[in-house]
Amino acid sequence: MTQNSRTQDSRTQNSRLARTPLSVLDLAHVRQGGTIADAFRNTLDMAQHAERWGYKRFWLAEHHNIAGVASAATSVLIGHIAGGTSTIRVGSGGIMLPNHAPLVIAEQFGTLETLYPGRIDLGLGRAPGGDFAVTRALRKDLRANGDDFPALLEELQHYFAPVQPGQTVTAIPGAGIHVPIWLLGSSGFSAALAAELGLPFAFAAHFQPDNLLPALDLYRRSFKPSKILDRPYAMAGIPVLAAETDEEAEFLATTPQQMFLNLIRNRPVPLMPPVRRMEWDAFEQSAVEAKFRAAIVGGPETVRQKLELFLDETQVDEVMIASNPYEHSARLRSYEIVAELAGISPRRELSFS
Repeated sequence: MTQNSRTQDSRTQNSRLARTPLSVLDLAHVRQGGTIADAFRNTLDMAQHAERWGYKRFWLAEHHNIAGVASAATSVLIGHIAGGTSTIRVGSGGIMLPNHAPLVIAEQFGTLETLYPGRIDLGLGRAPGGDFAVTRALRKDLRANGDDFPALLEELQHYFAPVQPGQTVTAIPGAGIHVPIWLLGSSGFSAALAAELGLPFAFAAHFQPDNLLPALDLYRRSFKPSKILDRPYAMAGIPVLAAETDEEAEFLATTPQQMFLNLIRNRPVPLMPPVRRMEWDAFEQSAVEAKFRAAIVGGPETVRQKLELFLDETQVDEVMIASNPYEHSARLRSYEIVAELAGISPRRELSFS
């Protein structure tokens, strides 16, 4: 081993990045010119690579009525991914609980945990996962705005608890099954609720970065120990796109930039190929850049430095990475580079299940 190699190994082992679990967020993106079946095959392939590279979790997110996002039937897709992997934790990032009867979610995730014991996570959010039309189609009551989320969560936890004498409705499977519940959010609401209930908290900085630090501070200051956790456990989701050079990564990053630009224009489309020049006005550029304020884009050394700075600033216990270039091979390489930088391995011992 050369002196440079020993220095690099020492730096990796002593860095915060090397001590922080890394996970993957996936939306089963459909590429322009591709099919939903292609997206599902790529999602499974990504999960299998992530497992080999030592990522801890592979989460799928519930979104509806968005062209280019195929993860709407989240529980079904979780089962497909868990069935095609063997060690990585698979879960939701998240299930939008107000869209569903808590009993149904308890039964679905009780089934998943029974099929894949010790590998299923249940991340919960309160947004509809789509536009007004989606809210109307899913929730029927147009007055529903997520304020009933705490009550729905309590009902869901009741179905996961051991059956009590006289209980008239039981989740089968689900009752008495331990499925780790996470609260997800992009504001202080879920941070405060997670702190009150002693649950792990994940902040969605991959699309709403500005509230990250205040939400983490609120969660940590307000945290009450529980049977689940004796101290706060916080995760942040951020966009990371790594390539061989800064220039290549910045070019590839125009694909997710176009994705957000088209959402702003209310015309979502499948992932588009990268471009040398973004066509947008000043307002659109500002809006897209705000969404990517926490994004880390660059070659290996740039990504390493920025990830270390992010971890030092936020002190999060875990990072969930969203990386969405156009080509599947570029996506795989992005996650591989980050795994190499972190020195993660499948045998690594991690603290929270």
